[in-house]
Amino acid sequence: MWVATGWKDYRLLDCSEGEKLERWGAYTLVRPDPQAIWKTPRRDPGWRAPDARYARSSSGGGQWSKGRLPERWTVTYQDLTFNVKPMNFKHTGLFPEQAANWDALRQLIQGAGRPISVLNLFAYTGGASVACAAAGAKVCHVDAAKGMVAWAKENAKSSGLENAPIRYIVDDCAKFVEREIRRGRTYDGIIMDPPSYGRGPSGEIWKLEEDLWDFVELVARVLSDRPLFFFINSYTTGLAPSVLTYILESLVTARHGGHSVSDELGLPVEATGLALPCGATGRWTAE
Repeated sequence: MWVATGWKDYRLLDCSEGEKLERWGAYTLVRPDPQAIWKTPRRDPGWRAPDARYARSSSGGGQWSKGRLPERWTVTYQDLTFNVKPMNFKHTGLFPEQAANWDALRQLIQGAGRPISVLNLFAYTGGASVACAAAGAKVCHVDAAKGMVAWAKENAKSSGLENAPIRYIVDDCAKFVEREIRRGRTYDGIIMDPPSYGRGPSGEIWKLEEDLWDFVELVARVLSDRPLFFFINSYTTGLAPSVLTYILESLVTARHGGHSVSDELGLPVEATGLALPCGATGRWTAE
């Protein structure tokens, strides 16, 4: 498991019975987590009086109950600063376990010894985009949600990267890649965080298990002649991490060499010293 151990502004205090107790800067949140099926003792007093709690509804969805929580605030990771706020469906605009990937990406970019261009698909609020830009890469950030792209710009500005070479695109990722292929544009690094389920611009249904192979096959066509990395994130619980290795080995290693590895992402739990699993990542690298 790749565990994000470098956080200071974020702490996973405890997790039990389908919920996790987190510290985001100065504020304590309780949010649902389907992986935390264990029934360990909830000894941390934060469980009893969090600043906000997201409770699921029996009819679907859920809602936040908030105390002194502000509308938004910031947290830092190393030299990066992110804006967070409670959103619909329990999210805060940041997935802290992805810091393990940010560290790996920055190391690859800084060690390349040459200019690196990165395509970040389903790029959300730009955690990976900001990390890559801070390492010196030129980044193309693509997401279909206009609000998420605006949020990514805010994160870049908060991190002192408002003038960094980040190109922000509001578009369907597959349609954008198809146009990039026609334009002959290529990238040295690719990051993708596709949803488990979604609908395309014309109402077409996306299911990760059914569509990931074809999508990776498409995106691999915009890799440069000297690619550096290809990262795939997955939050689909029924998909084993090794599936990502199989896809990357078949579609990227077979053409460009290098090698692929995959594993779970995790966050350290302070109450137990264990790690909460938080999805998976497949990483292809040139060396």
